Amino acid sequence: MVLFPNAKINIGLYITSKRPDGFHELETCFFHVPWTDIIEISPSDSFEFSSSGLPISGEIKNNLCYKAYQALAKDFQIPPVHTHLHKIIPMGAGLGGGSSDAAFTLMGLRDFFDLALTNEQLVPYAQQLGSDCAFFLSQQARLGKGKGDELSPIASSLVGYYVLLIYPNFGISTQEAYAHVKPQAPTYDLTTSISLPIEQWKDCISNDFELSLFPKYPILAQIKQELYDQGAIYAAMSGSGSTLFGLFKKEVDTNQWADFTCFQGLIS
Repeated sequence: MVLFPNAKINIGLYITSKRPDGFHELETCFFHVPWTDIIEISPSDSFEFSSSGLPISGEIKNNLCYKAYQALAKDFQIPPVHTHLHKIIPMGAGLGGGSSDAAFTLMGLRDFFDLALTNEQLVPYAQQLGSDCAFFLSQQARLGKGKGDELSPIASSLVGYYVLLIYPNFGISTQEAYAHVKPQAPTYDLTTSISLPIEQWKDCISNDFELSLFPKYPILAQIKQELYDQGAIYAAMSGSGSTLFGLFKKEVDTNQWADFTCFQGLIS
């Protein structure tokens, strides 16, 4: 079984308060984008995990694909598998690649072993693995609240737009991103703002992490401005990571981004 876990972007990201459990309350809108990793699941005599593509650090027991298997194996008598991950989506990029890998592993194992579970029934397993894992169980855009795992539908769609993702070849850890963020009530209501025409988003939708990370990494602010100079309808940093994205009405020339890792795709 071969799966293609996709990345996400955040339209708007507001850190509204600090939670008693150490996490933060946030508001954001998640949208799927077509940059993907590749996962292959096959039968095995014992659980195996292997990877190729971008190097993955850390022990196997900390990998989210392994944790996804373990989460299901606690409740279902599933045989061991060999999971191979070909990593393409950069890490620490704010694109949710690891969370997507975990969610798609859950869905892949469910289908591989014919488990009687809907995507909705997989949500509690996804929530164990990461705050934005549950989003990837849905094919539609979602408004995220709480830690990002309290999801509700939104009517906005990016279908038909081109997205250009610029990864500056360095990641930003979640810990670093949150270290200097200052929780505050948003100036604009995200639910109202996201329903406006995309051309108006620039004036009323923002990412709180840009306030602390742009001064520390001036290249990020420069990339954002260059995306607008290139004709982006809307540009911002995605999530808490280092990737900047621009939304365009047509495909654009990417030659100027040769020094960075970039991806351009039509959202469908």
